[in-house]
Amino acid sequence: MPSGRQARAKAAAIVRTEGPPEPQATPAERLLALFDGRRLSPGQRRIAQYLVDHLTEAAFLSITELADRVGVSRPSVTRFSVSLGFTGYPALREALQPIALSAVAGAVAPEVRTQKRHNELQGAVDAEIANLQSVRRLLADTDLISGIGHDLAHSVPLTVLGLRISGSLAEYFAYAARRIHPDVRVVSHGGSVAYDALLQARAAGGTWVLAFAMPRHAHETLGALRAARSAGLRVLLITDPSVGPVTEDADVVLTAGTGARLVFDSYTAPGMLSAALIQAMADADPERTQARLEQYEQAADQHGFFF
Repeated sequence: MPSGRQARAKAAAIVRTEGPPEPQATPAERLLALFDGRRLSPGQRRIAQYLVDHLTEAAFLSITELADRVGVSRPSVTRFSVSLGFTGYPALREALQPIALSAVAGAVAPEVRTQKRHNELQGAVDAEIANLQSVRRLLADTDLISGIGHDLAHSVPLTVLGLRISGSLAEYFAYAARRIHPDVRVVSHGGSVAYDALLQARAAGGTWVLAFAMPRHAHETLGALRAARSAGLRVLLITDPSVGPVTEDADVVLTAGTGARLVFDSYTAPGMLSAALIQAMADADPERTQARLEQYEQAADQHGFFF
């Protein structure tokens, strides 16, 4: 069955019966098309970035030479090739060489390359704007967000879980939530450490866990969510739209896209969603929120935390 992109191309070919031909894709555009829509690990993005920056040379390297230049293992190069839909690195190299030769034939001026790179960075920002628009649509359901805010505000303690790359989002949420909530606990390690922390939270009266699971999803996150459910805690999961097994062990799932256009992911949309949930928690108990904020400000002034 043809993909959506192929179907659109076919439809365009049928409709377009006159007018000037479309400009041929540049070598850089042909190379970037290989990565389009692929979710790559940080190591795989390093390989992709090396290919972008050194196309005319990299397309003729052996797998060992490419691995050494990038600083990854040979199996990593093989997995990268397979993730792009090729049978292995030889097939990828075979696809890269015509692109590299066309780049040599029509070498682009340095100022044009600089502008192209600038546009790629702008494209990453554009992708994040689209992610924020999706969060905006999600926040239109005020009853849903208010209900979640109420549940989190009245879970004492409130456990916030984020392992590996998701740890930064969990720490941010917990840092802000502690200003308005009496007992916020962070779980940033998996295994038995997470299991013990979740059991203790439930024994202390906690009812909810807020979990962050950003790609690439770790197996230990799945184990921690199952441990939370087995302990009798309900799970609110914030994850990216490419849902996987982690969603099966959550009571409520909210999605926020990650920016995947650069070497490492960016988390503008999950951060915005986190801030909105903290606001919903504050609105759920305004008197407690006001009292705790005033208490914090007094302590900050007394001890000179800020200048």
